Amino acid sequence: MKKTLVIGASENPERYSNKAIHALVSHGHEVVAIGLREGKVAGVSFDSEKKAFKNIDTVTMYIGPQNQPDYYTYILNLKPQRVIFNPGTENPEFISQLKAAGIFTEIACTLVLLATGQYE
Repeated sequence: MKKTLVIGASENPERYSNKAIHALVSHGHEVVAIGLREGKVAGVSFDSEKKAFKNIDTVTMYIGPQNQPDYYTYILNLKPQRVIFNPGTENPEFISQLKAAGIFTEIACTLVLLATGQYE
């Protein structure tokens, strides 16, 4: 299973990042997360610290392009296999940086990828 970092995690059950954490966990993926504040969703604890997680396969974005520059270097240094830009998070500037670093980018919905068996 793919170790996934959710950026933009929220305890609010109405937020798509929350739904994504639940879906990833239920599909058996190892999940780590970063949010604006401390919280816990589906057994996944998170806070705002950009930890040096190891072996991240996928980063799934739930923060808008205006908030992403603070994460550029952090994500590039994690060297994930791919970064998923969920609806509303598309960022051509960051996508070009990721591609230049050899990181696959995908403009897609994590929930749809999981539901249709395309996440793997």
